[in-house]
Amino acid sequence: MRLIFHEQLKELNRQLISMGAFCENAIAMSAKSLEEGNLDLAEQVQQVANQIDGMEREIENLCMKLLLQQQPVARDLRLISSALKMVTDMERIGNQSADIAEIVTMANVGPMDDTIHIGDMARAAIKMVTDSIDAFVKKDKEKAKAVIEYDDVVDGYFNEIRKELVAQCKSTDSNGESILDLLMIAKYLERIADHAANIAQWVVFAITGVH
Repeated sequence: MRLIFHEQLKELNRQLISMGAFCENAIAMSAKSLEEGNLDLAEQVQQVANQIDGMEREIENLCMKLLLQQQPVARDLRLISSALKMVTDMERIGNQSADIAEIVTMANVGPMDDTIHIGDMARAAIKMVTDSIDAFVKKDKEKAKAVIEYDDVVDGYFNEIRKELVAQCKSTDSNGESILDLLMIAKYLERIADHAANIAQWVVFAITGVH
């Protein structure tokens, strides 16, 4: 029975890694669609987000099976309950990536030279998602804490982008609608980073019992 339980935990890890990879892909695709003005790529992000939704349901079902059939205690219980919380944040990452892509599709804000910082911000957010999932799989508390601290980097990008966009608003030839769209995109990336930090916090809880 214990052997089956460990195999199921391995399957949980595999599914979380796969879901994390899809989240990374969704963010990268939405950021690239903005930087290149690629509307076809933007439309594909929703398909990836739908796959992430399906993965969330599968992982939730596996977690419930583990809880009901195996009745785990202590660290194993914390790990499974943390996974349930993590997939909610991951699903929201997928949705917010799709929201970014929708803005690109509907508003047609790219390609633009002033989106370079948003590209940097997107890469920083992807790093947070990647590292938070890696910390969970490796049970690496220090890596999880590093992800939480790295959220300040993404916040810094957001503040910089906001300042640049406010400065553009003062220009007589500025496009107010595009500036607002870019600010919304930056805000979505900030939220994605917050969700990655939440995942890292649940990793710390799974390991230490302290959230």
